[in-house]
Amino acid sequence: MFIVDDILFRPFISILDAIHTLAVTEMYDIEGIQSDLKENQLLYELGERDESEYAKRKAELEAELETAELAHEQLDSKNIQIRQ
Repeated sequence: MFIVDDILFRPFISILDAIHTLAVTEMYDIEGIQSDLKENQLLYELGERDESEYAKRKAELEAELETAELAHEQLDSKNIQIRQ
């Protein structure tokens, strides 16, 4: 019975694991968030964004970045438990 399980279910589990990894990587894009942080800073320095708007957006992006880094750490350790 275990041989049949290995033959039938292992490929399915591997595909689900790959899809899950891609979804987490896409959903929690660290480089994209870092890029948004840089853009926010640039807009503030150019005067296109006032200080309160800049600070609010920066706090939002830093929280997203923290969540993304946690998700990637958990993905690397195969222990995904993201809650918001």
